[in-house]
Amino acid sequence: MNELLILLQTTQAVGAGATIYWIVFIALMIISGIVSRSVKSKFKKYSKIAMNYGMTGRDVAEKMLYDNDIQDVKIKMVQGTLTDHYNPVDKTLNLSPDVYRGTSVAAAAVAAHECGHAVQHATAYRWLTLRSKLVPAVNITSKCVSWVLLAGIALVNVFPGLLLLGIAMFALSTLFSIVTLPVEIDASKRALVWLNSHNVTSPSTHPYAESALRSAAYTYVIAALTSLATLLYYVLIYMGRRS
Repeated sequence: MNELLILLQTTQAVGAGATIYWIVFIALMIISGIVSRSVKSKFKKYSKIAMNYGMTGRDVAEKMLYDNDIQDVKIKMVQGTLTDHYNPVDKTLNLSPDVYRGTSVAAAAVAAHECGHAVQHATAYRWLTLRSKLVPAVNITSKCVSWVLLAGIALVNVFPGLLLLGIAMFALSTLFSIVTLPVEIDASKRALVWLNSHNVTSPSTHPYAESALRSAAYTYVIAALTSLATLLYYVLIYMGRRS
């Protein structure tokens, strides 16, 4: 929200470039909304399609970890909806109640996807390693980047280095979004291959798992594109104010 406020306050600073940016930005927001609704709709739909053998998300996670010879990851249930995640710091696989206890295709797909991250960690997948290294810096910069950008734009003619600092900080979060793409896509690929090869999903249910994870991946693509477009806009402001 702070970033959107900054953009609104500086739209006129770069003339025609701003118009082009806002066309792209609004288009991405519309697409993001469509993708988000599609993901929620598909997960709701696939949550009603039962898995073979009545396996719960926890069962799926335990089996996938076992099949990949991973014995040091603890499976936990966390509150919320679609709050599922793998924490490489304490090696915990955190599943929401609907996934942890669910016996649906959606629950199996999400559980297997998060296990995919555990497999990445166990095999030192390079993109996950890079993302993990970026986390501390991103956590720090995300707390103040909006204020640095706002101050930098206001003082660009007096202290242009401040805006450049803000751009560098925002670039870090953009890099994080881009690095996240191969991490998420690879985790889904690992999940789908395992679900199919170990007959956890059947020919009739596997397409649903594939559809759910593909839709979820699109959200990361849109997030990365939006972050990149916003970064370029800040650069445009910086270059425009200097001219």
